[in-house]
Amino acid sequence: MSRLPDSSDPSPARDAGAPTGRPVLRVRGPVDLLAVVPRMLGFHPDGSVVMLTVGPATEPFHARVDLPTDPVGIEAVAAQLSGVAARHAVERVALVLYTPDAGLAEALLVELARRLSGGGVEVLCCLRADAGRWWDLDGRVTDDPGSPYDVSTHPITAEAVLEGRVVLGSRQALADSLVGDDPAESRRIAELGDSLLGRLAGRATDGAHSGPWLDLEARWLRHRVGRFLADGERLDTHDVARVATLVSAVVDLRDLAWCEMTRADASRHVDLWRDVVRRVPVTVRAAPAALLGFAAWLSGDGALAWCAVERALAAEPGHGLALLVAQALDGAVPPSAWTPVPRDRPPPYAG
Repeated sequence: MSRLPDSSDPSPARDAGAPTGRPVLRVRGPVDLLAVVPRMLGFHPDGSVVMLTVGPATEPFHARVDLPTDPVGIEAVAAQLSGVAARHAVERVALVLYTPDAGLAEALLVELARRLSGGGVEVLCCLRADAGRWWDLDGRVTDDPGSPYDVSTHPITAEAVLEGRVVLGSRQALADSLVGDDPAESRRIAELGDSLLGRLAGRATDGAHSGPWLDLEARWLRHRVGRFLADGERLDTHDVARVATLVSAVVDLRDLAWCEMTRADASRHVDLWRDVVRRVPVTVRAAPAALLGFAAWLSGDGALAWCAVERALAAEPGHGLALLVAQALDGAVPPSAWTPVPRDRPPPYAG
C-alpha cells in the first residue's frame, strides 16, 4: 500500500492486505488486539505502526508501516494511512505502535488521529507495545512501566496454529523465507535454462512472438501450473528450470501464467511461485518473483507481496510486472478489483 523502500527514498516500508475470505476476529481487549496483529501480518512486527479496520468498510484491510524518525516522516505516514482509510470508507480503526520510544509514539498518534478524525474515522483503540509490555496511549507520556503480555499462549494464536497459519518472528524473516539454500540446484537450473533457451532460439524462426514452438510451450506451461494446483506436488528441478526460463524469456508466457490466477486459487499460486523463487538463480528470478507478488496480493497477503516485489526488483530493476504489483500495493487497491481473464479467451500471444 505504499512506495517501495529504497536507499534514495525516505518513505518507510509498508505492508498491507485485504483479508478476503477470512473469519471475523473478536477483539475484547488490548491483549486480544496484540494477538491479532501477528496473525494478520504473518510475522511479529517491530519498529512499526499497524492499523486495523474495525467494523464497516468497503474493503476491510490491515496495514503495517515502518515507524518514521522525523517530523516529515510522521506527516507522510499519517497522510498515507489516513488516505487509505478514506479510500476504503473506513469508519473505525485500531492502532498499535511497536516502539520503545514513547515520545515518538505520542507524536505520531497526535498527527495520525488528527488526520483520521478530519476524515470522519474514529480511533477506537491505540496501544504502544515493546519488549512484552503494552501501554494505552492517551496523549500523555508517563513513567508507567506498562502491562506485561504474552501472545504465544493466546487463544487467537492457538487458533492460527490449528489452521496451519505460519507466524514468523519478523518481517525480515518473511523476506528471508524467499531466499534459497541450495546453490548447487540453482546452478543446475541455470544450466538447464541456458540449454532450453538455445533450443527455443533454434525453433523461433518466425520471430520471438509467433510460431508453433510458442503454442507448444504455452500448452506445457498451462498444463504444468494446472497440475500443481491440482496435486500440490513440488516441481522437480527440470520443471522449475523450464517454468522459470519460459516466464522470464517470453513476456507472453509470463502473462499467460499471470492470467491463470483467480482469487479462489491465489494461495495455491503463492505456494508454486514461492518455491520457484527460492530455487532459481538471479538470472531468471525477477519474473517468478513478480508472479509471486501478484498471487500474494490477490490472496490478501500484502506483506508477502511486498517482499516478492523487492526480490523481483533486486534481480531486475524496473521489471514491469513487479512495478505494476507495487503500484497496486501503493494505492491500496483491493484484490476484489482484479477481474480474471476468461478461461476460453485466447492466450495473450494469440493477438
